[in-house]
Amino acid sequence: MTDRQYPATSRPTATSSILQKLSDHVPNSAQLVGLATLVISGGILLLLSGLTLTATVLGLIFFTPLILISSPIWVPAGFLIFVVVSGLLSFLGCGVAAVAAVSWIYRYFRGLHPPGSERFDYARTRLADTAGHVKDYAREYGGYLQGKVKDAAPSA
Repeated sequence: MTDRQYPATSRPTATSSILQKLSDHVPNSAQLVGLATLVISGGILLLLSGLTLTATVLGLIFFTPLILISSPIWVPAGFLIFVVVSGLLSFLGCGVAAVAAVSWIYRYFRGLHPPGSERFDYARTRLADTAGHVKDYAREYGGYLQGKVKDAAPSA
């Protein structure tokens, strides 16, 4: 390596080189505003979470005796509310499903081709073909079996 020749007045010292490196990495004003916003909002959220935790613990301390004393009322009431709400939701869900099914059937019979009608038509033709094959098979082998029965029992 070659040594650089510096004039006597501009020779770098240890402190000036550190200051030079620091000045190269100074954030601009937008970065400083972003950092300040991050620190302030993080502090506010930390304060709010601490207040929430404190209020929850104090609420449990003060209201636990009241909850324990009145629990014979709250448990059946909670169970009753759960049963009523779940029954209502299942009733409404079945009603929505029934309305959707009736709407699909109406559109299908009107010839509007709702989604899935091609699969329904395919299944219907497949069932009809299978029923036809079973009928032909029964005719063919049903007569055969009746002939075998007559051979085994002529009076039958």
